[in-house]
Amino acid sequence: MNYHAAFAGLKVVDLSGGVAGPSCAMMLAQHGADVIKVETPHNGGDWSRILGRTYHDHSAFSLFGTLGKRSLALDLKTAEGKEVLWRLIKGADVFIEGFKPGTIERYGFGYEDVSAREPGIIYYSISGFGQSGPLASRPAMDPVLQAFTGIVTENKGEHDNHPHRIAISLIDMYSGLLGFQAIATSLYARREQTEKKGRYIELSLMQGGAMLSVIRMIANYLEHGSAQRTSMPNGVMNTLDGQINITMVRPSDWQPFCEAIEAMDLFDDPRFSTHPARADNLDTLLDLVRPRIAARTTAWLSERLTARGIMNGRVNSYQEFLKEEQVAATGIISWLKQPGVSELVPMPNIPGLPNLVSGTKRAHAPTLGEHSREILGEHGYSAADIAAMFDKKVVGGR
Repeated sequence: MNYHAAFAGLKVVDLSGGVAGPSCAMMLAQHGADVIKVETPHNGGDWSRILGRTYHDHSAFSLFGTLGKRSLALDLKTAEGKEVLWRLIKGADVFIEGFKPGTIERYGFGYEDVSAREPGIIYYSISGFGQSGPLASRPAMDPVLQAFTGIVTENKGEHDNHPHRIAISLIDMYSGLLGFQAIATSLYARREQTEKKGRYIELSLMQGGAMLSVIRMIANYLEHGSAQRTSMPNGVMNTLDGQINITMVRPSDWQPFCEAIEAMDLFDDPRFSTHPARADNLDTLLDLVRPRIAARTTAWLSERLTARGIMNGRVNSYQEFLKEEQVAATGIISWLKQPGVSELVPMPNIPGLPNLVSGTKRAHAPTLGEHSREILGEHGYSAADIAAMFDKKVVGGR
């Protein structure tokens, strides 16, 4: 074991689809675990492979969610497919499923069934609303849970005052990290046991959304439905050549801010002389500040604000972000070759691990069933057995 492959030697069977479960399992793979991604050989495999624009067997979602895994395309609706899965589970350390509650039990692979054969297994279930309760069976994705947990209400547009979802898979990604930490700590606790005893872990996107927005949720509740507004002219503002985000939290930021934008008349205005006064007159203050910001270039503002310790950032597109000198200087992005994708794929490097390098296992996103023959062979199936399963479409891929 070393810091770069802490989970080397561990076997993970990943039956999850979408974003939250696969991203959790992907992190286990990045830390050295052998993650076998089990997905249907039909209809394109894991549905994340067909979200948005597709590139051969991939979408942007699956390029991230399958990174470092091996893919086995397996039909679990067949008796032969179920038998293959039982062989995979033998000796496995982690089992991950993300079906609608009750589905995995109908397949015969619920926690009671799996743990009876593998008592030491860490069994992880991820769902939308949880495994119990009146909404348990309701299908749900990230946008639905953003709305349900209150995040959409908090994200009202500045100009239309209408609730908006956050465009990234916010809850999915955060839930993936929560799942990873729950599994990782469970594996850490289990390693000290003489007789390895597993456990069942449940996580829902609803819980992930609540954890993600906990500070705003607490503030909103304690302030009876309306969290206190800022006392400073914060937020995204138009500039002469783009937009800039300005963030201030301390009363002491007020004077240097006024100096930076050359607005000392606002500093001397009694309506804005104290923190509470600025809060009471924030709309008026914003109406006076915005035209002054709009008359200056982003670079001019950023230089002067930064020199005075005022937090700020140019509003970038993703293309602009990837071209930033700071991104290149810190090496946070690796550019990877991936099957079926004509261009290099920008992939954030995993904190605490070496940078991703094209052509290595950690940096490869498998196509559907790319490792089917390899995995089946490792689990005792002969070439003739494998050929027969391919003929019957029990398995798919290479």
